[in-house]
Amino acid sequence: MLYNPALKGVYMFVPGIITVLLMLVSAMMTSISIAREKELGTMEVLLVSPLKPFHIIAGKVMPYVLLSFINAITILILSYFVFGVPVKGSLALLLAESILFIVLALSLGIFISTVSNNQQTAMMLSMFALMLPTILLSGFIFPIENMPLVLQWFSTIMPPRWFILIIKSIMLKGTGIAYFWKETLILIVMTSVFIFASVKKFKIRLA
Repeated sequence: MLYNPALKGVYMFVPGIITVLLMLVSAMMTSISIAREKELGTMEVLLVSPLKPFHIIAGKVMPYVLLSFINAITILILSYFVFGVPVKGSLALLLAESILFIVLALSLGIFISTVSNNQQTAMMLSMFALMLPTILLSGFIFPIENMPLVLQWFSTIMPPRWFILIIKSIMLKGTGIAYFWKETLILIVMTSVFIFASVKKFKIRLA
């Protein structure tokens, strides 16, 4: 009521849509793309080239970073000019937090690809590990406070939950980093964990 006096649904809908799209484009497409290389046997061909594995992976994921960032900007423009959703906080901070979430989603997608032998497995893992939890357990559709206690605990390990809190704080409340530094720190820790696990698993599988 305080930040949405008119009770407009788009105020709650747009932040969730941004989160879902960034997660889908970044994580699902990345995991499928790398799994396809492994399925076709072209990943090994790339690894025997002068390029290092880190450069190969970076080259595979960079287009999705750009694509996801363009998606985020497009949604923000549409939300402001079409749906009238304001951005009361810092736009630069919002974009920075979006990039952090994109990197997190990419690292999660790479990790899924390292444990998948083909595109079908990567798709199934992405759907059940990312798509459904992102929609159901992030607070996008159902308030976390109304969920059973077990699901509330489980939602704490879902990155979209924390990003939705951040994006709502910036867009609707107009607050700064001082009010959601804990959520930002959680995303940074998750990103570091997934990057470390992905690099380690990637080297083991393609050694």
